[in-house]
Formats: sequence, C-alpha cells, structure tokens
Amino acid sequence: MSTLSVYAPFDQSLIKEIPLATSKEMSNAIDRALGLFLDQSKWLPKYKRVEILENIAFLMEERSEEIIQISAMEGGKPWMDTEVEMKRAINGVKLAIENMGHLKGEEVAMGHTVSSANRLAYTMREPIGVVASVSAFNHPINLIIHQTIPAIAVGSPVIIKPAPTTPLTCLLLVEIFESAGLPEGWCTAMPCDNDVAEQLVTSPKVNFFSFIGSAKVGWYLRSKLAPGTRCALEHGGSAPVIIEPDAEIKSMIPALVKGGFYHAGQVCVSVQRIFVHESIVDEVVEEMDTQVRALISGNPLKKETEVGPLILPREVDRVHEWVAEAKEAGAKVICGGQKISNTFYEPTILLNPSDDCKVSTQEIFGPVVCVYSYTDRQEAINKANALEFAFQSSIFTKNIDVALDTVRKLNATAVMVNDHTAFRVDWMPFGGRDASGLGLGSIPHSMHDMTREKLMVIKSEVL
Repeated sequence: MSTLSVYAPFDQSLIKEIPLATSKEMSNAIDRALGLFLDQSKWLPKYKRVEILENIAFLMEERSEEIIQISAMEGGKPWMDTEVEMKRAINGVKLAIENMGHLKGEEVAMGHTVSSANRLAYTMREPIGVVASVSAFNHPINLIIHQTIPAIAVGSPVIIKPAPTTPLTCLLLVEIFESAGLPEGWCTAMPCDNDVAEQLVTSPKVNFFSFIGSAKVGWYLRSKLAPGTRCALEHGGSAPVIIEPDAEIKSMIPALVKGGFYHAGQVCVSVQRIFVHESIVDEVVEEMDTQVRALISGNPLKKETEVGPLILPREVDRVHEWVAEAKEAGAKVICGGQKISNTFYEPTILLNPSDDCKVSTQEIFGPVVCVYSYTDRQEAINKANALEFAFQSSIFTKNIDVALDTVRKLNATAVMVNDHTAFRVDWMPFGGRDASGLGLGSIPHSMHDMTREKLMVIKSEVL
C-alpha cells in the first residue's frame, strides 16, 4: 500500500503517514456515489440535509480548537489567521442552509401563442449528480467546506481529493460530517496520487468538477473532462493595486501589509503589484517598510505569529530565485530579500522591478510585494491589465469619479475601493476571469452550479 507522509511546513517534522487511495478504491468510490445519485430512494430529503448541516456547524464549533491545530500544523498558516478561517468555514455551512431556500424555479409563461395554449409550465432545480472536487493547500478548512458543503446541501454526492500537503484537515472534516449524520458515500475524502486523481476527473460518471489550484493544472484537467461534465476552476492572480495621490495613507498601509503578507502571500488574491503615484511613492514605501519589518515570523502554532512558513522548502528557493532575478535587473530591495531558513522567507518589498521579470509577470505566491511608481493613472491601469491573470484588484482614492473610472477600466472580477485585494466574504461572487479561472466560487454560486434546471409543462383543457 502506498502512503503519503504529511510534514509540518514550519520545521519539516513528520506529522503523520496516511494511506493513498488506489485506482480500484477510486473506482469503487465513484460507483458508490453514482449509485446513490441514480437511486432516488436513497436521496436525502431537504429537511434531513438541513438537520445534517446544522449538526455539522455545531460539531465544527465544538471541535474548532482541534481543527485549527491540525490545519495550522499541516498548512503553516498562523493560528490567528486559521482561527478566522475556522469561523468563516462554520459560517459557510450556515450560508448553505440559508441558501437552500433560495434554490427554486419559476413559472414560464404560456398561452400567449396558439401553440402554447392550455399549458402551465414551471422550472425546478435538481442535484446535478456526482461532484468531483480537487482542492488546494492554502485554506485547508474553508476550501474543503466550499467544495463539499454546497454539494451536500443540494443533494449531490461529492468526492474530494485534498492537497497532498494538507490532507489531515479534510479527513477530519469528513469524519465530522459523518458524525453529524451524513450517510456514508455522500462525501468521500480520497487522498491519492495524480494518476488516481485524474481518473476521478476524467470519469464519465462525474457530472461536475470543482478545482482550486494552479492554472496549468486546472486548464489541463478541464481538457480531460468527459463530455457533458460541467466545471468551475479557481486559479491564481497577481493582484494589482492603484494608489492615487489623495489616498488616505494612514489607514491604507495596514490593509496593504495584511493583504500582501497574510499566509506568507500564499493566497490567490494576495496584494502583489502596487502602482503608486510618483508624488507619494516615497512616503508609501517608507510606511510599508516600517510595518513590514515589524511583522512577526515564526511558529504558526503561536498566537502572536503573523507570517508563517512557505508550504515547501522548494517554494522558498523559487521565491528567492525570483527576487534575485528582479534585483539583478534593477529592482531596489526595500526590505527582506533573503531566506530566513529553508522553510521561511523574509517579508520583502521590491521597488520598481522591471516589467519583464518573474515578480512582475507571474503570481509570486510568497511574501513579496512589488511597488511601481507611475505618473499617469491610465499608464498604471494598462500595466495592471497587461497580464493574462484577472482576479481581484483595488483602487485607493477619495475621488469618487476616479474610483468609478478605475473600476470600469480594470480587468478584474472584483475591484475593491479603498481596501486591499484579498478582501472576501463567502456569499459574494469570487473567481477569476481569463487565465485566472472559470465560474464563481461563493457558497450560493457553487450550490447553483451543482444543480441543474428541469422544466415541467402540464397540458390541460381546463387551463
């Protein structure tokens, strides 16, 4: 039997070894999920799903310290941020319950042509079928909730493959689901290697594919889907921020620092490229420098830690290579720019890296923020829109006309005004456009995607 060793990103100590699902086990899991879906006598009525979800929220609250501990240990996100993620995840379950009452059809008008006379028509929403979810490491609690709970809420069986670096949180959550009364087979966690995971994704028995991860992998897997399988893909970005001369610097800097260095920058909407008007660039850089140097890096299990490790040592090496390339090409290192250890990288600010180096053209996914000086706002907008990624962005200004004009011109799914790019609540539309993904991943959007519409037309002479 093949096993997966799960290591703590903080010190690379072994946390646990778990078995990896085999190809046969994956086939059995898919067949079991399909069998539950095809046999409507086994479907869970809505009131039962509500009861189960309420129990899940209660048990997650009751066992929150345990979940936070495991998640922070295997994922490396600091305790203070994992605690916030835990609260979001519990709220996500409650959101699913709330939105179960909003998934409904509507009357389709009939009778206004001779051919449609004597008819009454209504739409209704049904579960889409088997859902396959492939998850990422950076939010081990909340992403699992987003990729399983909507399916459970609408009555679609779901199989989830957790990230190989953070499978323990997923296994614990599925255990909690079953303790809450969810029958076996309705949500199955399948840690597995890439070949077995691809078997899940390509199966013609899967009706919906949910993916969170890199664009390279996401688009590849989408190309392998069976005909008819719907999907939602959430990839990364390189979140741009535009700062006008009238921006409120005192309140802005803490937001940018949090948005840039939260979870060591390993977030798909982390602040990465900050375009600052030349008249205030020195002041902005100086204030950011002061606050970034004060960040506390260390053990994610300590409640005072603000910046944890990167998920793997090779990611530390990669980030350092990108920073070194930018420095060699003329970027000024304001702070950071060095490895702290093989698992930690210094929170780093780069000033005016070249437009063609990796930190300017690709998603850094590390604790590095780039600041660029600009003269004309349209120039900053053009640079912000120059990459293939388009996820979340922001504009800082007190001028409502400037804000609205910038919102209109930025290529992004969401534009924050006077807030950092990583803002999110779980009921708002959230997802990338262009290379950054396909579809929207809020709890309500996911529930809608995991159902499909059916039309009923009744013909009667009395109508």
